[in-house]
Amino acid sequence: MKTIGLIGGMSWESTVEYYRIINEEVKLQLGGLHSAKCLLYSVDFDEIERYQSEGDWESAGKQLADVALSLEKAGADFIVLCTNTMHKIIDYIEEMIDIPILHIADATATKIKESKIRRVGLLGTKYTMEQDFYKSQLEENGLEVIVPNGEEREQVNHIIFEELCLGHINSSSKKYYQKVIQRLVNNGAEAIILGCTEIGLLIKSDDAEVPLFDTARIHAQEAVKQSLTKCEKDR
Repeated sequence: MKTIGLIGGMSWESTVEYYRIINEEVKLQLGGLHSAKCLLYSVDFDEIERYQSEGDWESAGKQLADVALSLEKAGADFIVLCTNTMHKIIDYIEEMIDIPILHIADATATKIKESKIRRVGLLGTKYTMEQDFYKSQLEENGLEVIVPNGEEREQVNHIIFEELCLGHINSSSKKYYQKVIQRLVNNGAEAIILGCTEIGLLIKSDDAEVPLFDTARIHAQEAVKQSLTKCEKDR
């Protein structure tokens, strides 16, 4: 079994889900008392969020690259960055380490294409919805991406940082997200990407009339697949 290097804490609420899903999936596939071999470095999200709000992506990138290097030195075989937004600085990490990093957007796009879906609605932080780093990765995988309007993007982002990252799950926020999802569907979305690892804490598969792709779950499951590749070859 390969050792997974997890960069978490952004927020720790969703990192808990990564750890749970990864271990549940390993147990499901291997049975018995099996659990995942993983290393977790959980950062202080307040520091990272401050870099985000100040637009200081270079400092954020260098800090997370140092974290990834620490995980590599500790024995990780590949890196999983447990957040969508911070994939904006993935180049900093790739330059620092010699082991692979599993891109969340690539894993998500692969899963979506298996369903023959091509036009998707994207929910996430304002950085993920508005900037090119994430949407372009999806588009390079053959997907057409649509996002909520400006007012909706602000409120979706507000709910992520002021509620979900703090562990607050509110029914009014669920209803708001459902309305935004429905507008995206009305605009032609065949499915919705929950493009922030906290959104899956609020929105579940039966909360929309179209398929929902939870990036945290997809990313975690792909990490297990990569971790067990060597195991399967050795059987």
